Amino acid sequence: MELSIAIVDAFTEKAFGGNPAAVCLLEQEINAALMQSIASEMNLSETAFVLRTEQKGHFNLRWFTPTLEIDLCGHATLASSFWMLQKGWAVEGEKLHFHTLSGELIVKVGQEIIEMDFPLLETTVATHPYFQDQLFGKKIVRAAELKRNWIFELEDEEAVRSLIPDFGEISKHSEEGIIITSKGNDVDCVSRFFGPNVGVPEDPVTGFAHCALMDYWNKRTGKSNLKAHQASKRGGNLEVEKLGNRVLLKGKAIGILEGVIKI
Repeated sequence: MELSIAIVDAFTEKAFGGNPAAVCLLEQEINAALMQSIASEMNLSETAFVLRTEQKGHFNLRWFTPTLEIDLCGHATLASSFWMLQKGWAVEGEKLHFHTLSGELIVKVGQEIIEMDFPLLETTVATHPYFQDQLFGKKIVRAAELKRNWIFELEDEEAVRSLIPDFGEISKHSEEGIIITSKGNDVDCVSRFFGPNVGVPEDPVTGFAHCALMDYWNKRTGKSNLKAHQASKRGGNLEVEKLGNRVLLKGKAIGILEGVIKI
């Protein structure tokens, strides 16, 4: 068996920026164990598997980290949509319907901007049982809880950028991971995401995190549109818009590698 696979950098317009994802466009179904083996071999934060359905414009989409399957991933959805456009699986201006563990996701594809319609992830202000006042030497201004993750707001952008995480401590005191954030100097908010329990110590750019950050900052400031920057080493930029209980994530992507897996 031979499977075509590509690596796409998402939430960036330059190679080696943003967040890389592997994308496998499937002409026929493969089992989850094989998907997991491929994702482990690719060793990127996520590998996406796209399978055609009988209904035009509708696809099944699954995401795997090197260690497990996850139920929502923004950057790998963006990467998949971009690569489908490049390979003729989609046409510019088309709306793609992805059926996932998080329900139906709708993506509008364009050569310049890809717009993804994701669920808003609700956050609740709370005090973390372990990280209460400080996070690795940085003052916690406010904390909020969401499904399997936490958000910690720090004092400023410098605190977010300079924080040195202890992944062992994060593993012990979180289910999936933690998001740190603050108001940005040149954007509405900056953030970083640490997810050692899902095999991703620090994710370069995290789509699902911004579904939660939109809710957090909307409650904090009243803003329903955000210009956001994820301040990882690679870095990435997103435009985020709240529409009721949905979030529009907008970004760019670039393909950097295409190959064949022989099994």
